[in-house]
Amino acid sequence: MTFIICRLNYTDSSKGNVLPVKVTTWDALGYYLYLPAQLIYHDEKELKWFPKIDSMYSLSGGQFYQANRHKNGNYVFKYLEGVSILQLPFFLVAHIIALNSQYPADGFSAPYQYAIAWGCIFYCLLAIFLLRKILLLYFSDLAVAISLILLILASNAIQYIAIEGGQSHGYIFPLYVFILYATIMWHQQKKKAWIFLIGFIIGLATICRPTEAVMLFIPLLWGIRTKKEFIEKCRFILQNKTQWLFLVLGGCLAILPQLLYWKRVTGSFVYDVGSKWDFLNPHFRVLFGGEKGWFIYTPITIFFVIGLFFMKDKIFKKSIITFCLLNIYIIIAWHIWRYGGSYSCRALVQSYPIFAFPLASFIEYILLKRWQLIMIPISIYLIGVNLFQIKQYNQNIIHYDDMNFAYYQSIYLNPKPSPLDLSLLDTKDRISNESNFDQRMVDHQTHEIELKNNTILFKNHFTNKTEKEVWYKFDIQLKLIGGIWDAYWVARLNDQETKIRLSNALTKEGEINRYSFFIRSKTMGSNSDLELKLLGNDNLKGVLVESEIHEFVKKE
Repeated sequence: MTFIICRLNYTDSSKGNVLPVKVTTWDALGYYLYLPAQLIYHDEKELKWFPKIDSMYSLSGGQFYQANRHKNGNYVFKYLEGVSILQLPFFLVAHIIALNSQYPADGFSAPYQYAIAWGCIFYCLLAIFLLRKILLLYFSDLAVAISLILLILASNAIQYIAIEGGQSHGYIFPLYVFILYATIMWHQQKKKAWIFLIGFIIGLATICRPTEAVMLFIPLLWGIRTKKEFIEKCRFILQNKTQWLFLVLGGCLAILPQLLYWKRVTGSFVYDVGSKWDFLNPHFRVLFGGEKGWFIYTPITIFFVIGLFFMKDKIFKKSIITFCLLNIYIIIAWHIWRYGGSYSCRALVQSYPIFAFPLASFIEYILLKRWQLIMIPISIYLIGVNLFQIKQYNQNIIHYDDMNFAYYQSIYLNPKPSPLDLSLLDTKDRISNESNFDQRMVDHQTHEIELKNNTILFKNHFTNKTEKEVWYKFDIQLKLIGGIWDAYWVARLNDQETKIRLSNALTKEGEINRYSFFIRSKTMGSNSDLELKLLGNDNLKGVLVESEIHEFVKKE
């Protein structure tokens, strides 16, 4: 139900809107391009059809980074084909609908967007029901229920399943459930069909995102608790080589479409997509950083890791621990550690079915203790914070890439952040208690002034004889007309500079917007040159409605 509500809530049904749902954008576009290129336009090399589509729907983010030019002149998709294979059934349904309706059968109109968005939800709902069945083999019904609720409602999984369903994470999520189920069935029955399916799932996951190959450790180490069990498993492997032949065949069949695609467009079965890793210097800020730290923005994930210590002698212990630690290490070692625009660390979302095991282990342990009731308010709090923050993220209050601890603190559970709160996205300067300062106005303008790029709004020289702490506060009301993207207020105080973006969560083009921010003098008792100007591109236009500049001097 939460998935459905979120999907409907983030559907734009405004009259005249080109696409009420648009999920095939940015990185998601890169995964999806295979389908229209191969099945509608029959052009996967030159992509002559794409510029027109992009101009209609604004999909690529302003620059077509989703494909690279090969030395032979062909385009090569930067992202792998696995996700599009999973999207294929929903794409075909959408194409039939488009062909029999007023919508363009162009691969990107509304039916296709709805199909990809709801297809992700469909897959994940089925996967969650299957995951529940799997977890019930090892945990109580209550522990499983609580774990699944927290796994989804208290994490960023909602964002990448119900809202950004075109991304890879929601489509890979079911593959982790399927690998768990196939692993359990193979260990129970040792049938070749199950080992073939394991290989196929791993292969398919690998051509979704190559790092998902680490899921191999799940079946490989499953059921190994003692040295004796390890020896027995090795002996079985050596004595049943045909089983592993089926594993390899399954994997090869799954990755074959990717190899054939590379062969068609590059002339080679192998192509380097260009990833870079820092394995000797992993980026722990992926977990703890103020930008989008996994433990910071989705604190339920702390229990994912704590639970690794509570799995005792479970049959899956070594398998789950090895996978989780390796997976986290791989994710934090990627050179582009921000992972683009995201809420928390999106690169771990698809593997949450595996993290459900340590989470359930921890929950079951808590349920056996006297202080189990403490989990009720904690769970409600974590769910509430996550749902509130997902709303903030989609309102751009939680910024997709530029977060920091000071700004996060100012907007934390804050339903109406002020312009001064939003300024902390760009500067750390802020007086926490203005009553501790003497104030005087140094400039006040109330007449309308047309502003454009490089317009200087204020410039003055001050003589500060005091050795006290001095700050300047700007309060500006500006009616924005256009060109606000990548535009800033620039305040200069001597050799210091503070840049505050014009485009923020409160900005509305064509309306009067308010900006408020501080700049602090770092040179006490000296002369000060203060300047404020508007900086952007040649399209930047606005009308100044009112501005005030106040000087704050620290009281004795």
